[in-house]
Amino acid sequence: MTREKTLRIVLENVDFRLPTQVTDDNSVVALKSLVFEPLLRWQAHGHVKPGLFDTWEFSPDGGTWHFHIRDGAVFHDGKPCNAAEVVTYIHGFLHSRDYFGMSWSYSRYFAQTKFTAEDDRTVKVENPEPIADILDIFCEFWPSRIAEDGKPVLGTGPYRVTEFERVDGIGKATLRLVDRHSFTGPDVIIATHERDGEKRLRLLKDGEVDVALNLERADNLGVIDFNPSLRWGRTTSTLSAMYYLNCPSGIFSSPEARLAANLAIDQKSLVKKVYQGFALPSATIVSPFHLGFEESGIQPIPYDPSKARELLHGLDLSSPILLRTPEYMPEHAQKISQFVASSLEAVGFKVTIELETNRPEYARQIGLTKRIGDLALFDSTPNSTFRVLDDKISSESHATWWLGYHDTEVQRLFKIARRQVGLDERKQAYAKCLQRLQQNPPWLYVAHPDVVWATTTDIKLEIGPSGVLSLS
Repeated sequence: MTREKTLRIVLENVDFRLPTQVTDDNSVVALKSLVFEPLLRWQAHGHVKPGLFDTWEFSPDGGTWHFHIRDGAVFHDGKPCNAAEVVTYIHGFLHSRDYFGMSWSYSRYFAQTKFTAEDDRTVKVENPEPIADILDIFCEFWPSRIAEDGKPVLGTGPYRVTEFERVDGIGKATLRLVDRHSFTGPDVIIATHERDGEKRLRLLKDGEVDVALNLERADNLGVIDFNPSLRWGRTTSTLSAMYYLNCPSGIFSSPEARLAANLAIDQKSLVKKVYQGFALPSATIVSPFHLGFEESGIQPIPYDPSKARELLHGLDLSSPILLRTPEYMPEHAQKISQFVASSLEAVGFKVTIELETNRPEYARQIGLTKRIGDLALFDSTPNSTFRVLDDKISSESHATWWLGYHDTEVQRLFKIARRQVGLDERKQAYAKCLQRLQQNPPWLYVAHPDVVWATTTDIKLEIGPSGVLSLS
């Protein structure tokens, strides 16, 4: 008898969310990608690959789509995953909330959209306007069901959850391989929860686990030494660390002041000093992996404090500006804010830093009551260029994370982009949006952090920019 292979993984967070809950936390996505299947699989630059839907077609106007479920799709309790199940899941997920109780925008995107099960394998989507951005959005939908014990662990992916418990915010899980025909991987995966990045690495070095994820979140990044006794992995993530700027009132209602703030930040120095090199400077509202970025041809706004001072000349800088920051999310938040405050002061601002230690409350303050001071550090996680624009930039959408920015040209370009159907046309149209948003920035752009992991030398593991984990 062949001995079972067991893989022990330590993550910052071990959790499985209800079908009506959502998170893009990297740890949760990594584990989720082994148990569930997305409707479509996100790829860089606007491409998608088959997921639970293996084929699809659409009408010439981009308003009607037919998505077909792959053959043999079955939930881990043996129930077939048919189109009716998928439509039920979609309807529930449209009203999803995150860890902080904040509503996401799916129901708004699809306010006029009709989802129907045309037959057992076909989901039909009808919308009065072109809706090609559904391809990006469906990459965020991972159909699941609740098991008899009330745990949301039934998926259609290669691994079945055999044990899962979460007590006082600490989770642990055991997964067993059920799809040996199309997936090569260990027979059993044991996932444990350790919040401290340095301790995760220590568990690996001590031989207590085989894989340690999200090491970039260690407070002391010096522990990432790429010791050859381990196999290391690293990729730039799609996440953006950024500052919302108070566009409706105060100094940052001025486009010149917003551009000046960006010119004042030496991003390369910030990445070196704060992230120890484990990040990439930001150029616009999305990462280099997002739809339209390649075609935009843009580079990060250059560090030019002299130009910043010129733009600020004549503006009233006599009153201190309030910079709000959390302790984490993004990681190293206080160090980022100290660097940014010092940089802004160097070009003429007076800066007061306000620290919020309650991260869920901080999210609610920013999103619901718009309590951002003059600028507030946050992270932007959607992998869809459309979603970032619609949720956070568009004054017409006026969504939860819109902080008062308005640019008539951005609105015009976004309206054109969201009506495009072909991929090449979408890339070019969204590229123009991104170019304009660098010329008239709504945010203070910071960086895209790396994702770093380590394994024993016999393990081959990859994590993509979106956080999806793959094993071999």
